Amino acid sequence: MLYKEKYNLWLNSKFLDENSKRELASIKEEKEIEDRFYKDLEFGTGGLRGIIGIGTNRMNIYTVGKTTKGLANYLLKKYKNQENISVSIAYDSRIMSKEFAQTAALILCFDGIKVNLFESLRPTPMLSYAVRHLKSKAGIVITASHNPKEYNGYKVYGEDGGQVTDKNAKEIFSCIEAIDDFSQVQGMELNKALNSGLLNIIGRDVDRSYIENVKSLTIRRDLVNKYAENLKIIYTPIHGSGNIPIRTVLGELGYKSLNVVKEQEMPDGNFPTATYPNPEDPRVFNIALDMAKQINPDIILGTDPDCDRIGVVVKDNSGNYKILTGNQTGILLTHYILKSLKELNKLPHNSAVIKTIVTTEMASEIAKDYGVELINVLTGFKYIGEKIKEFEESKDKKFIFGFEESYGYLAGDFVRDKDAVIACTLICEMALYYKNKGMNLYDALMALYNKYGFYKEKLVSIELKGKEGREKIDNAIEFMRHSMNYNLGNSKIVKKIDYKIGIEKDILNITENKVNLPKSNVLKFILEDKSWFVVRPSGTEPKIKIYMSVVGSNYEDSELKMKSFEDKVMDIIHKACD
Repeated sequence: MLYKEKYNLWLNSKFLDENSKRELASIKEEKEIEDRFYKDLEFGTGGLRGIIGIGTNRMNIYTVGKTTKGLANYLLKKYKNQENISVSIAYDSRIMSKEFAQTAALILCFDGIKVNLFESLRPTPMLSYAVRHLKSKAGIVITASHNPKEYNGYKVYGEDGGQVTDKNAKEIFSCIEAIDDFSQVQGMELNKALNSGLLNIIGRDVDRSYIENVKSLTIRRDLVNKYAENLKIIYTPIHGSGNIPIRTVLGELGYKSLNVVKEQEMPDGNFPTATYPNPEDPRVFNIALDMAKQINPDIILGTDPDCDRIGVVVKDNSGNYKILTGNQTGILLTHYILKSLKELNKLPHNSAVIKTIVTTEMASEIAKDYGVELINVLTGFKYIGEKIKEFEESKDKKFIFGFEESYGYLAGDFVRDKDAVIACTLICEMALYYKNKGMNLYDALMALYNKYGFYKEKLVSIELKGKEGREKIDNAIEFMRHSMNYNLGNSKIVKKIDYKIGIEKDILNITENKVNLPKSNVLKFILEDKSWFVVRPSGTEPKIKIYMSVVGSNYEDSELKMKSFEDKVMDIIHKACD
């Protein structure tokens, strides 16, 4: 169906409310109508994510309703011989998050599926925990993570507490596609759902259980018990859902010098102090850095709206505050966790650390040093969660830690998604450990670089909006898959890994090996000097993402190498996008 036909169908639908019709009728630009209706909002392995508004390519109660009805049909089919199918639902501080969560809950209730709905906003990892804790068959969290305020999203979790991965996502999508009009989507009245027992409001009991589990991950208990009050911390929840759980955990562990950024403390989906509420963006720390002039903290922490990512700011050796990259925080945690467990004789013989294919290879060197297996998975924490489930079932490996370069970290196995509450707890313990040794986290990072090599990574995202943008992204990746040569300046590309076809090509030896990972439209190119770059389309935004890595002999050398490498890589990318 053409976009204009879809537009007219919505405009004249008896199921669409009058405010929504007025919004559609007020659109003056044809390009805007096309962008809202040229496709349906895609349901992928991360669920839905899009701009809030009316249209098939937007987040609204109708796209949420259709998706939820599809999910209900999927669950009723998959668990048709079981009684008491339940779904747990959480939401964050974004615009319409509460409304979308309630819409989803009442549609599930209408189909006889029990719902555990959090009483108020909660971090995404707490939804992952609740699914397992309450023995639900699925979970939903309404969030667009770190996207700008115009966005919201809908993530689906399986009964293991992990985000649904490829096979299940395809099955859910087919159930969603089978719904061809709004008459098939109906919700139960709120009071009826509550009175019938189908809708269960949850809160404190689940919170308390989760908090106790997080506290149990403390490695050096004696250290924390004796010295936690000595660590000075500034924390910002960036108007999101992390404020209460993080303050609760740190407070109960004894971190008394915890200072919250007041201007960013309260939940607010308009994110008035952060246009881009992402701890990867240095600007979110501006207010915290002003506070630091008076407080002089050891560490500054910031979590995104759904509190699954965390950013870290530390003092460098000249006394200036430096924002760590996701890779830098990841290698610090990897080393600290493995070192601490080994020193305390608590490191299992079958330990495993998991990272994504676009995350620093320095983690591999650290893991090797401690005799720990390092496993690579595709981009997306759902694949780390999937591996934890495999370990649980096979019992041949013990998950110790997992991370991705985009500020996501996890320890323990009671949550199956990145968790900034857990990460915050371990980062504070790590900072306390080094403080007691007369070091800060920057000193610790430099020590690791001196031991393992000066790895430097960079991510560049190119935004290409709309239908034309999507075509450019697809064409660029196809060009790089089939038409580019294997020289990058004076350096040779020695390996090309195509995750779409699952083949690793050794260009020097003219051999091929299979890649035992799910198929994904991702390309990785490895050069003879161990530098590499990865190209992939974003799964949640209209962007093509380019990840780059080099290894230098010292800090300055790695900076110079990255500048030269980036110029060469981006020259290819821009030509491919033209």
